Amino acid sequence: MINVAAALLPLLVFFIIFQVTHLKLPTEYVTGLLKGVLLAFVGMVLFLQGVEVAFLPAGQAIGAYLGSLEQKWVIILFGFLLGFLATYAEPAVRVLCYQIEQSSAGSIRSSLILYTLSTGVAIAVALGMARIVYDLPFLAIIVVGYLLAIALLRYADRDFIAIAFDSGGVATGPMAVTFLTALAVGAAASIGGRTTIADSFGLVALIALAPILAVLLLSTLYRKKRCIA
Repeated sequence: MINVAAALLPLLVFFIIFQVTHLKLPTEYVTGLLKGVLLAFVGMVLFLQGVEVAFLPAGQAIGAYLGSLEQKWVIILFGFLLGFLATYAEPAVRVLCYQIEQSSAGSIRSSLILYTLSTGVAIAVALGMARIVYDLPFLAIIVVGYLLAIALLRYADRDFIAIAFDSGGVATGPMAVTFLTALAVGAAASIGGRTTIADSFGLVALIALAPILAVLLLSTLYRKKRCIA
């Protein structure tokens, strides 16, 4: 509760200062905002408590079980599935998709962006699990990924470029970081010959990169469509 209060209090103080000096918003609006801050405080406290008692232990337990299986490749399939579901359920991703559809007057459907991001993250998590199973070099994967992203900028529709890089940050939300990272830690700890620190971490970096590549690839299709039209 103290940590959540420390995060929300500066935002509340800034609002009060601007309200007194510049905004002068009606009392009803200020009351509604204070209620919203209280709800956000309660929600964050409950969510972080849920992460502590549910998501982290469950993710590590599932990862440890999958890592103990004889067919290690099963981890890759589960990584793909859980990566898709975690992103699909991510509240911040849905907010971003909604904002994109509203700002584009419906020309870019929120459902299209949602499925694009979810699929991209699913592939990234599967690749992260393959890195753990087959001891693939993380540096090579991340460098090639960002070089590919830079190369795609030349062919991407300009309306999508900023969206792509925002998507990378949004996709690394609480669902992905809490559950998928714990899954990777559990898998790496249960596979013989793996170092938990060296092999399990880096998954969040792949998750941040995947939406950038996915949206940039989608934008090339939009650009071709516009050229044909």
